[in-house]
Amino acid sequence: MYDIADDKRRLKLSNFLEGHGRRVQESVFECFISLDDMKKLHVKIKKRVKPETDNVRMYWIPSDALPKALTVGSNPPAPPPSFYII
Repeated sequence: MYDIADDKRRLKLSNFLEGHGRRVQESVFECFISLDDMKKLHVKIKKRVKPETDNVRMYWIPSDALPKALTVGSNPPAPPPSFYII
């Protein structure tokens, strides 16, 4: 999830993240990746933002936590797809 005031930087980060996960809110993405892959993604994101003004949060949530998620105003989180078509 992120809070980025600059439209151009926000759009670039948003487009970048769409290649790694699915958008569930305007500034929130779900990415079904390993902890190691998340750390690699973190490095790439750090290069795309300005820490003085931007705020990006990443939380690694174990896969067994997904069915325990509670929501209001949306469907419960869906599990990751079993396959991808590229």
